Amino acid sequence: MRSGHRLGHPPGHRLGRQFGWLWAAYGTSALGTWLAFGAFPLIAVQVLHAGPAEVAALSSVGAAVGAAVAVPLGPWVEFRRKRQVLVAMDLTRFAALLTVPAAFALGALTFLQLLLVSVVVAAAEITFRAASGAYLKNLLPAEDLLVANARLESTAWTVTIVGPPLGGAAIGLLGPVATVVADAVSHLLSALGIRAAGGHEPRPERRETARMRAGDLLDGWRYVLSDTALRPLFFNTALFNGLVMAAQPLLAVQMLGQLGFAPWQYGLAFAAPSIGGLLGSWLARPLVTRFGQHQVLVVAGSLRAVWPIGLAFLGPGTGGLLLVIGVEFGLVLCCGVFNPVHATYRLQRIATDRVTRTLTAWAVTTRATTALLTALWGVLGSLLGPRTAIGLAGVFLLVTPLLLRRREESPPAEPKPARNRA
Repeated sequence: MRSGHRLGHPPGHRLGRQFGWLWAAYGTSALGTWLAFGAFPLIAVQVLHAGPAEVAALSSVGAAVGAAVAVPLGPWVEFRRKRQVLVAMDLTRFAALLTVPAAFALGALTFLQLLLVSVVVAAAEITFRAASGAYLKNLLPAEDLLVANARLESTAWTVTIVGPPLGGAAIGLLGPVATVVADAVSHLLSALGIRAAGGHEPRPERRETARMRAGDLLDGWRYVLSDTALRPLFFNTALFNGLVMAAQPLLAVQMLGQLGFAPWQYGLAFAAPSIGGLLGSWLARPLVTRFGQHQVLVVAGSLRAVWPIGLAFLGPGTGGLLLVIGVEFGLVLCCGVFNPVHATYRLQRIATDRVTRTLTAWAVTTRATTALLTALWGVLGSLLGPRTAIGLAGVFLLVTPLLLRRREESPPAEPKPARNRA
């Protein structure tokens, strides 16, 4: 499938029983994750009486170490059956998360345990996402990948809308530990769903004498940096995601502190725009059908960068709240279009025997960039003030579309499997 081809199918296009199980498993797991959104910090504060530094470490250090742990898993997973890996990663998350309520019931829960669980969950999540990309590419023909990615994207935005309110209600009634149980069970159900998908998946070929070397850990980065089409997209997505996320803590400080917004207003400002992501995921397929994959990728990728600078003009009251909702809606709408097209293009571009390693490297880089920029913008916020730092992030975001290639580059025919070094 060449990137210039017009993709898309009429509504109701069927992708088969195996994808149906994968889709259901993805939705179940994602819903559980959003139900438990913010549960670990709440447990750390309410149960373990942790301070701000410990709570910050729980999210930042846990994610960073989890990403580092995931690096060697990429090359290892590449030569395993992906469905088995998906089930294993789901069961790993189930077992790790279940230790939290178990320890809580026994009165033995510690901050170190929360930190270790967050590391395991982060590593398993990165590995799961990378393996699922490879599994999806083997499961479906190239012309169906956009349909599949659009459905997964719409599911992601749907659970983003309904998950946090339901999780908040559950936390209010039963406490944060109960939502961790729900998250653990969702991964168990996901594993059962993927297992039920069935079908024969051939074992990826690898020379018997091949052994993983230290240099193999960098294969994913070498591959993406050597591809003239993937390289700019790689830097664009890492920088865009990092700058958007770096401004979020400062926006929370400004809204909840300086401007006096109530917590429910802050939650509404970010929950309501998620409808834009759902709408964008629905529009992605017909837009690509009409205008072509590359055109939609460039236009949506460029438009998503123009919205965040509007947050620098945030003021108090209803007008300020509407400004945030409007900016976030536009941003999320463009991301809803961009994300499935980007995921499809990336899968079509990457050689089948390199998907897991490359997607792992992509995810690790994105997380590391986000952590670095979040720390840097925290310093800038302290020196310049939240509003100026938020505006500065918006200015840098305006530069990110320059990393998107304006000239369409057709991918080669499916590359032959790369030889493994002995």
